[in-house]
Amino acid sequence: MPKPMFHVDLSKRMDEQAVPGHNRWHPDIPAAFSVNPGTSFRMECLDWTDGQIKNNDDPSDIKNVNLKRVHVLSGPVYVNGVQPGDLLVVDILDIGVFPDAEWGFNGIFAKENGGGFLSDHYPEAAKSIWDFHGIYATSRHVPGVKFPGIIHPGLIGVAPSQELLDEWNRREKELVDTDPNRNPELAALPEKESVVLGQVKDADFDRIAKEGARTVPPRENGGNCDIKNLSKGSRIYFPVFVKGAKLSVGDLHFSQGDGEISFCGGIEMPGWIDLHVDVIKGGMEKYGINSNPMFKPGPVDPQFGEYLVFEGISVNELDGKQHYLDAHIAYRRACLNAIEFLKTLGYTGEQAYMLLSTAPVEGHIGGIVDIPNACCTIGIPKDIFDKDILPKVGK
Repeated sequence: MPKPMFHVDLSKRMDEQAVPGHNRWHPDIPAAFSVNPGTSFRMECLDWTDGQIKNNDDPSDIKNVNLKRVHVLSGPVYVNGVQPGDLLVVDILDIGVFPDAEWGFNGIFAKENGGGFLSDHYPEAAKSIWDFHGIYATSRHVPGVKFPGIIHPGLIGVAPSQELLDEWNRREKELVDTDPNRNPELAALPEKESVVLGQVKDADFDRIAKEGARTVPPRENGGNCDIKNLSKGSRIYFPVFVKGAKLSVGDLHFSQGDGEISFCGGIEMPGWIDLHVDVIKGGMEKYGINSNPMFKPGPVDPQFGEYLVFEGISVNELDGKQHYLDAHIAYRRACLNAIEFLKTLGYTGEQAYMLLSTAPVEGHIGGIVDIPNACCTIGIPKDIFDKDILPKVGK
């Protein structure tokens, strides 16, 4: 077993850990530990909300969640000898569940507090708890389904340089300034409230808290990409922006559908992850990987025989307005079409919404060139249901 290098106590918040992690991106957050290239190691992770969501039937914790606290990350890891311009090569060796925490959660955030992909249709908070049975998940809140999880880190990334951090903050503030009162906000700007900065000293804390980028979106450093196939056996090539790369990881998911549409999100969980790191010197220029990571998926993937696939096009369902090749709207329409079908099987809209966010559904862009409509699809594995869900001819 790879040597455990970052420990968490599930009874404590991230800032209370013996070695705390962090919930902002900044180049000056000190490393929690260092390793040499060629090393394998284990990191333990809290769930992304830092323990705010409980295993019960009350969605008020989802409704009132403090989103300035997320995501709490384990790390950073300093990889000795790694320099800006290199590629950090990260292999995901294994990921697992803590024996005393064999459950996870999913939810719909209230529109006034975070929202989600379908906030205009489902503005109220809801929660589903999922129990783990080996590789399978079931839920008392979304009955009649059972599926294998593709366990993966929703968030893994390296530290930005100061120049890159400044660029993130500039461009995201520029976006927010176009509609500063929008709900949900257009971007999550730096915020001192609920900040966790690892082992940053008091003299630097205020500056870093004011500058540190929120971990909500994916960016050039990787970050919160929520790619369900970035699982066991995957290899990631990260562009390096600071000495040592400063790798961090968290937001583990037992399972997730493409798009993580409810925002809270896949089946969220604490757990552990085994990583192996290496380096390609000068790899950014050598392989043209200059602005975003590249990865090779691993061989672990559930095998489903049949899918039921729903299409969507880029016509806004709220006002009927035609949009030009808008994949965001087209995917939303595909999800809404799937939800309407699932409602005929006895699910509420909220249950169907959370199911699409948690089960290993397949999202695709079918067409992105046929003006004016993009076509997106979402495919639901038929075998996850405990009954035949296909429409019946003559009935």
